[in-house]
Order: sequence, then structure tokens, then C-alpha cells
Amino acid sequence: MADHRNPPNLQLRALRENELQMSRTEFAKLVVDTGTEMGETAGCTARLVAAWEDGDVDCPRSNYRRILTQLTGRTMHELGFQRTSSALVRQSSAGTYGPDRQEGDSVDRRAFLADSAGAALSLVPCGSRPEKVPGRVGVADVRAVDQAVTTIYSHDHDHGSTALRRDASTALHTAYQWLKDGTYSEKTGKRLRSATGHLSIAAGWLSYDSGRAADARSLYNEALAAARIADDAGLEGHAFGCLSLLAKASGRPREAISAAQGAQSVVRTYGSPRLLSLFAMREAGGWALLGDRSAADKAIVAAHHLYAQGPREGADPAWLEFFTVAELAGLEALARADLAQHERAAAGAEQAVLLHGDHFARNRALYQADVAIQHAVRGRPQPEAAAEAAGRVLAYLPGVRSDRLLQQLHNVNSALQRHTAVPAVADWIEEYRAIIGT
Repeated sequence: MADHRNPPNLQLRALRENELQMSRTEFAKLVVDTGTEMGETAGCTARLVAAWEDGDVDCPRSNYRRILTQLTGRTMHELGFQRTSSALVRQSSAGTYGPDRQEGDSVDRRAFLADSAGAALSLVPCGSRPEKVPGRVGVADVRAVDQAVTTIYSHDHDHGSTALRRDASTALHTAYQWLKDGTYSEKTGKRLRSATGHLSIAAGWLSYDSGRAADARSLYNEALAAARIADDAGLEGHAFGCLSLLAKASGRPREAISAAQGAQSVVRTYGSPRLLSLFAMREAGGWALLGDRSAADKAIVAAHHLYAQGPREGADPAWLEFFTVAELAGLEALARADLAQHERAAAGAEQAVLLHGDHFARNRALYQADVAIQHAVRGRPQPEAAAEAAGRVLAYLPGVRSDRLLQQLHNVNSALQRHTAVPAVADWIEEYRAIIGT
């Protein structure tokens, strides 16, 4: 994967360091002071100066162009800016990304991770050649399907869905071929069907995160059918829970509520309070979208009560590892947002980001975006805080490749449009447009 970043702006950096002998912070202050003298509104920061010097911005906004020309007596070309460049154009569906903004994480490394994860999803039955129809399918082959699911979730948590979606689809096709054409014992067949159902859910999740709701729905329904054939309550509950999430995302709150309640009913005797907690929170999300505050609060309280009962070894499925206390706080924040409780939603999303720590990068990015949105739309908007939170979201690109994250950034941009008179907001919008290429 090539890195299409602009070359560093050495002219501007030389002006700042050699001629003016200023730090980025000092230069940013000079830009603001010069703008004030000219009657121009400017909210220049050291981060924006760094973006100029690192080649992350083709050309500054018009007010900064006027200020820099007044300050230096030079044209934008003489200051090293390039008006026409494809350096920062980002094609989300094709997988071409702008500058890597995450320290110590190169494009080549991400490409290697994606390739390694894809290779781990290549399913070949033991003792067979890849191009041959499978013969005997054994326990080791079922474990390979299970491992493919683990690989998908592990990679997806930190890097998003884009790189693995096609590999997951190929792996799922292979697993179905094993079910159709392979030979196996009744016990192995039941395990293989359950494993294939879990792989279908994992593939459906990648489709959902890639903005392909119809594909996700089909895959979740396949998993639901597999669960019933294999008499696997855990898989059935998981499929219902995913259908609930998808229904809410598609604006169908009553369907989201029914699916979440179905999930709870199926796993009620499964022995996992944490699993029930997740599905109660899914139900809360449906009630919130429907606008029923009382029912949403009741489901949220139930979710917290169940979560507090702690984990259950042997009952909590492996895929549930993402449902940490951070995710609990984040899901409640989303429900609060749908209930127009924006202050509580912002606080909950901030808590989710903090509690996630260094884990689950994609979810951290999504909740960070929600923080920005809630600050922008709350009763007493805080545009500077919204811009600061939004700036942190951009740092996740392109390390996290998720259409949901791109959509959230679009939502952040829309929420901030009403505050463009605030310099920090205007700077963020400029940076966002440069990186996303819109």
C-alpha cells in the first residue's frame, strides 16, 4: 500500500525555525496576533502549524492565506504550499487512505497486519490440497473455523473491517462447502455448523461495519438458521443480538427491541449475566430510539445490575470480550443521545473513551466522535470542546478502516457546521476536508 502524503513543507519550516526562530506554539500565536491586527478571525494552534509543515494541508484557508501573506510578504507558493495535490484524497471503499497520523504505526505495518490476518482466514481441510473438494472433516478443521472467527474479531477491534471483509467471505464459503460436501461424524457436524454460524456472524459484523446493512442482515439470518439446526442457544442469542443492533442502526426501533428481547429469552438459562447485560443494553437502545425514556431507563438499570454480577467462566462466550465496562458506558451514552440527554451522553462517551485505554481502537474512535457531536448539539453548545474531541478522532485515520467511523466523522462535520465562526471549529473542518478529500 503506497503512502500518498505530500512532502514536508520545508520552506515554511525554514521560515519559522531559521528566520523567525520560533517554536510552533510561538508561530501560531504570531499568526493569531497578526490576524487580530488585520481584523481577521483566526484560531491557529501548534497542531495546525504542524499540519502545514508536515504536508497534511495543500493550502490554508483564505483567512490564513491573507494573514501569512501579510506576515511574511510571500505568496503561498513561495511558502511551500501546493494547491493541487492528491496527497490527502482518501477513497474509503477502495481502501486508499490519507496520511498516517498514528505515531509509530506505518502504512507498511498495517498492510502486513491485514495480509497476515487474511492468510489466517484461509481454510484448508487437514490432509487436503486447497483446490480439492474436502473429504473427511475433523475436529482440527472445526478449530480452524473457530480460529478464523477469533482472528476476525482481534483484527477488527483495532483496525476496522475493510481489509478482512472479502477474506472472511471466502472463508465462510469454504466452511459451507465443508458442511455440504465433507464427511464427518454427527458430533463433528454439529460443531462445524455452530462454528460456521459464528463465522457467519463475524462476516456479518464486517459487512455492518463496512456499511453493507443488507449483507449483514442476510449473514445474521444465516447464523440464526445454523443455530436452530445445531440447537446452539448461545449462537442463537448472538444472532438475535446482532439483528437488534442492525435494526437500530437502520432506524427500526421496534424490531430492535423485539430482537433484543428474543436474545435475552434464548440465553436466559445460559448462565452468563454479562451476556444478558449486553442484550438488555441492546433493548435499551431500541427503546431510546423509540423515544420511550421510562422503558430505556429500566433496561439500562437492568443491564448495569446484570453486569455487576461479574463474569462467568465457561458461560461467557469468547466473542463477549469486547463488552467491557467501557463499552457498557458507551452503549448507555448512545441511548442517552437518542433520548436527547446530550450532557449525559457526552459524559458517558468520554468515560467510555477513557476506560477503553489503549484497547479497541475502532470503538474508542466512534465514542470519541460521539463526544464531539454531543458537545456540538447540547443545550448550551461547547464548540471548542467539540473541535478538540473531533481532532482526536482524525488521529485514528487511516489506522482504523471502518465505514461507520467515516459516517461518524461526516456526522461530526454536520454537527459542527453551525459553529464555523469559531476558529477552532473552522480549523478542524479544514483538516477534515483535507484528510477525507471531500
